[in-house]
Amino acid sequence: MYSLAIHLYAFVVALISPFHKKARLMRFGQWKTNSILREKIDRNAKYIWFHASSLGEFEQGRPMIENIKAEHPEYKVLLTFFSPSGYEVRKNYKGADVICYLPFDTPFRVKKFLNLANPAIAIFIKYEFWGNYLRELRKRGIPVYIISAIFRPDQLFFQWFGKPYRKMLSYFNHLFVQDERSMKLLNEFGITNVTVTGDTRFDRVLDVRKQARELPFIERFLESKEGKRPIVMVAGSSWPQDEAIFIPYFHEHPEMKLIIAPHEIHREHLLSIEAMLKRPSVRLSEAHEDDLADKDCLIIDSFGLLSSIYRYGQIAYIGGGFGAGIHNTLEAAVYGMPVLFGPRYHKFKEAKDLIAVGGGFSITDDSSFRTKMDELLTDPTALETSGQAAGDFVKNSVGATDQILRQIHIR
Repeated sequence: MYSLAIHLYAFVVALISPFHKKARLMRFGQWKTNSILREKIDRNAKYIWFHASSLGEFEQGRPMIENIKAEHPEYKVLLTFFSPSGYEVRKNYKGADVICYLPFDTPFRVKKFLNLANPAIAIFIKYEFWGNYLRELRKRGIPVYIISAIFRPDQLFFQWFGKPYRKMLSYFNHLFVQDERSMKLLNEFGITNVTVTGDTRFDRVLDVRKQARELPFIERFLESKEGKRPIVMVAGSSWPQDEAIFIPYFHEHPEMKLIIAPHEIHREHLLSIEAMLKRPSVRLSEAHEDDLADKDCLIIDSFGLLSSIYRYGQIAYIGGGFGAGIHNTLEAAVYGMPVLFGPRYHKFKEAKDLIAVGGGFSITDDSSFRTKMDELLTDPTALETSGQAAGDFVKNSVGATDQILRQIHIR
């Protein structure tokens, strides 16, 4: 049944690919995978294979990739993605020796992929459970691990009909999970090769903070004729539902400046944001140094800058919480600022933990957003205390990468 479902999934992707950009990129990318492996895999080298579904999972695995490259030069790294949103952004990443799409998890494709890649070790990241790949890795005696995994009782593995899917978990040599709840849940179902190590994303965001770039155009934007530094809110990965809440508030507070880095930067979304704005604004791609200081809102219409931009904010708003789920809260929290986000955060452990320590706040509508923003803007102690809590939370949560590497036998 599982393999049939994967075949059907592959058929649907092929069917819609002429009309759907992501499906088209995935199909074409997978079609090139075997030729990439034939051309680039060094048959005399040993490879550690990292698989990430998308960009977020890649960022979780990145600290391990870079640590292994530094500490174990005898190994090369093969990096695969399932989603175009990961591969298309990181296909030129210098930390991996070979980068390609992962073919669909059907028996024939799996064997072909593993014959060409021939990894010495396989490391899957967070939510990646591909039954045929895992089964074949175990059959070939290739150690396979999952890192930064998190499990919930409502997942398929733990339902009354979930035994065939739960068997996938038995193929891992070891499971490195984020929290005690995940370990206890796995233990209840007889899976005991589990260690709680936390989330490697904390290591990643701390590295990003250390490497954050100075951005002169942001400095210029934040200048004020009165000489007083404005309160800056950075809205990261925002969607229209988010913008409909924070833009009206921004209009009413001249002491604020706003930086918006939308999740999608296609023309229609940017025009929609500009149509809502009543205060002076400019897109980064159209900004001139001479008049940046006269603008109140800067729209970031390019990728790759957000993690460095957060350093200039005092308050962060993270988008996605009125849709499928919030985006990366840790990239902002690491700079020691309070983080606001929408109501759909319950599948994100780091967001729940941020709320628990007083560094994160969930808003449900315009009214709750206004209440929290009024408190942060009028009470310097509340702003400082919540920001300190967010920063301390990140600093106190690092170390997962080192713990995992101590237990994975790389030799």
